[in-house]
Amino acid sequence: MAKRDYYEVLGVDRGADDAELKKAYRRLAMKFHPDRNPDDDKAEERFKEVKEAFEILSDRQKRASYDQFGHAGVEGNSGPGAGGAGFGDIFDSVFGDIFGGGRGGARAYRGGDLRYDLEMSLEDAVAGSEIKIRVPTLIACEPCSGKGSRSGRAPEPCGTCGGAGQVRMQQGFFSVQQTCPKCRGNGRVIGDPCSTCNGSGKGRGSKTISVKVPAGVDNGDRIRLSGEGEPGQNGGPPGDLYVNVVVKPHPIFTREETDLRCDVPIDFVTAALGGELEVPTLEGRVMLKIPGETQTGKMFRLRGKGVRSVRGGAIGDLICRVVVETPVNLNKDQKELLRQFGSAVTGGGTTHSPRATSWLDGVKKFFEEMKFS
Repeated sequence: MAKRDYYEVLGVDRGADDAELKKAYRRLAMKFHPDRNPDDDKAEERFKEVKEAFEILSDRQKRASYDQFGHAGVEGNSGPGAGGAGFGDIFDSVFGDIFGGGRGGARAYRGGDLRYDLEMSLEDAVAGSEIKIRVPTLIACEPCSGKGSRSGRAPEPCGTCGGAGQVRMQQGFFSVQQTCPKCRGNGRVIGDPCSTCNGSGKGRGSKTISVKVPAGVDNGDRIRLSGEGEPGQNGGPPGDLYVNVVVKPHPIFTREETDLRCDVPIDFVTAALGGELEVPTLEGRVMLKIPGETQTGKMFRLRGKGVRSVRGGAIGDLICRVVVETPVNLNKDQKELLRQFGSAVTGGGTTHSPRATSWLDGVKKFFEEMKFS
């Protein structure tokens, strides 16, 4: 039988936010929960349908895939045995310790995620590399060897919950199961907790991890290392490590998506007469031909000398911007030669500086118009 639309199952609009989804789920889950509907197979099926819909729509990535492709976009991501959070975890996140589900014992908790900022050069980011990093993490407490107690004695069953990790109370027609306040869900207590780790058996340390950085990563890209985060509790899975790429400024190049840019300084003789210049690329040196009468700001594009994105596609270009330099530290003879050159190019009625002439004409017109305003 074809599955119903998840939004229809929860009775919400397609634009519903997280609060609306959670409210609808609470209402329907309470209505169809098996504890409230014993021996009612239809209610149990409806309860499973509601949980499945909430699991998909409460996850941003799964919801986006479902919105675009329907049930085909989340096939294998819902129902019993699917990846991600289980139905029990989804239910617990909304109802806390109500309806413990008879699992009993200490509840398992997923470890926390970690973030690491990885600084790397532009060359390594473009080419890709394997880098070893050292990240802080939880390790076994050294004074108590990870046992949590000063004497090394094993934890004892909690006297309040009898080792179940949870206590049950009756509320109306259904029972309420809550985390044991004494052992905090662990089911066991340590009589003489270690003063260093306060009985947790864990302390702060670090570990070395090898990170494979794919070619073409850019500033702000993130690499996820599954299971390399904080360890879980009571047998829970570890968290993940997110490596945030930080590309250090380069002395020559700046990157804009797949293109590289750089400024190329040239002397005014080369700018006026033309010539060839040797310019750097990430692959080596190439010759750049400068035509005569080149002005500051002129752009030259070297095809295929940029970067290939980590997501694939064509290689970008290297864009060189010419900057004409004014000569400095001139001696007396050089200054005199420049004066002679200046006299030569300004005489004879020939315009050698078209932009300057145009600008001066505009200034003259501006002042003439001011006289009549």
